[in-house]
Amino acid sequence: MIGKNATEGAILGGTCINVGCVPSKRLITVSTFVDELKARRFAGVDYDQGRFDYAKIAEEKDRLVSELRAEKYKNVLENLENVTYLNEVGSFIGKNTLKAGAKEINAKNVLIATGAKASMPAIKGIEKAKYLTNEEALSLKKLPESLIVVGGRALGLEFAQLFANLGVEVILLQRSDRIIPNWEPELSNYLARYLKESGVDIVTNATLVGIGSRNGLKSITARVKETEAVFDAEEILFATGRTANVEKLNLNAAGIQLNERHFIKVDKTLKTTAGSVYAAGDVTGEPMLETLAAKEGNTATANIFENANKTINMNEVPSAIFTYPEAAMVGMTEEQVIKSGIKCSCSPMEFKFVAKAAIIGDTRGLAKIVIDNKTKRILGVHILAPHAADLIHEGVLAVKFGLTIDDIIDTVHVFPTLSEGLKLAAQAFYEDVSKLSCCTV
Repeated sequence: MIGKNATEGAILGGTCINVGCVPSKRLITVSTFVDELKARRFAGVDYDQGRFDYAKIAEEKDRLVSELRAEKYKNVLENLENVTYLNEVGSFIGKNTLKAGAKEINAKNVLIATGAKASMPAIKGIEKAKYLTNEEALSLKKLPESLIVVGGRALGLEFAQLFANLGVEVILLQRSDRIIPNWEPELSNYLARYLKESGVDIVTNATLVGIGSRNGLKSITARVKETEAVFDAEEILFATGRTANVEKLNLNAAGIQLNERHFIKVDKTLKTTAGSVYAAGDVTGEPMLETLAAKEGNTATANIFENANKTINMNEVPSAIFTYPEAAMVGMTEEQVIKSGIKCSCSPMEFKFVAKAAIIGDTRGLAKIVIDNKTKRILGVHILAPHAADLIHEGVLAVKFGLTIDDIIDTVHVFPTLSEGLKLAAQAFYEDVSKLSCCTV
C-alpha cells in the first residue's frame, strides 16, 4: 500500500477523515446548534447563552479528527495481515511496475485510489489570488467577518450555511439559474429559501469574470445575467468542483487513459485501459462519495482476485447534502424518468403534515417520490427535511428492490417519527394527506 496523498491536507485516511466529511460535519453540527439557539423554537426556554469561542470549536474538531484517524485508519492498518505500508508517492515506470520513493515494485495488479482535490476556475487573476478551498476553510482558527462562496452544489451550500449560522456575512455565487441544478426543482427552491433565512445571500446566473482585491478586501467580478457586478469579502471560498489526483502517477507509462473530464477512464468493472490496473473512488470522477469509494474499492478487489465481474448500479447510490434541513436523494428525478420514455407520476408532500415535525418544532421540507405511473414502482426518492440523510435509506431499499408505493403504505412505521414522511408521501398519490389522522393506513 503506497499511501502518501497528493492532496496536501489529506494524510493517512484521505479526504473524508481529514479535510472532508468528519471535520465539516462536526462544524456543521456545532453551527446548527448555534442556529437552534437563535431560532428559539420552544417557549419557556432561556436562549440567551448563545456565545461561542470558534478557536475552541476548531480545536475540538481537530482533536476529533486525530482520534478517528488513529482509531479508524492507523490502528486498522497496523492490524492488517500481509500489508506493507509505504508513506511515499507512487508512480508508474511501466504497466506493472511502480516506483515509491527509492523502491521499485512489480505487481500483477494495481488499484489506483488517489482521490481528487479542489478544482479552480480559469478566470483572470486566479494565479495570484489568495483563496480558500475546503482544506483551508476547515483549518481556519478565526472566523472571517465576510465570505464569498463560489459554487451552489453540496460543498458550497454546506460551507455557506455553516459560516452564516456562526455570524459570518455570506454571499453565494452560482453559475446556473438555481442551486443544486441536478436535483428536483422543488428541493432546490425550498432549500434556497431556507438558506436565505439562515443569512446566505444567493446570487444565481453568475458567470465569473475575475478575482482580485479592492479597499482591503478580496473581490470577485461576475456577470449576473447581462450586468457585471463586483462582490467583496474578507475571504473567498471556491467550491467549484474537483479534479483527479493523477499528475504524479505517470499514467502514460502504464497506458492508462483519462476520460473527457480528465478522470481515470474505467469500465463497469473498474478496469482501466491498462487492463491489469483498476481504479476506484474520486479519481474516477462523479459521484464522489466516501461510501461509494469504499464500495468501488471492494468491487475492484473482488474482480481482481476472484474474477467476479462485479459492477455497481449507480441508480441505487444515495446522495446527501448536510445543510439543515438536510437534502437527500436516490434514483431518478422526474425529468430523467420522462426523458427515459416512462410515464411517471409525482406527488410532493410537505413535512408540515408529519406529526413528528410539529413535535420537534421544525416543519420545513418535503418528500417527493417519483414512480412508474403504470406499475407504481418507485424510481426515485427525494427528501428535504431534518435528518434527510438518515431517512433516505428506506428509499434506497425501495429503488434497489423495485418496491411500489403500495409496499411502503403497507409497511408499519413507528409513530411519531420523521420516517413516516415517506409513507405519507406514498399515500399522497391516493388522497389528501392534510385530511388524514395520525397513523392512517
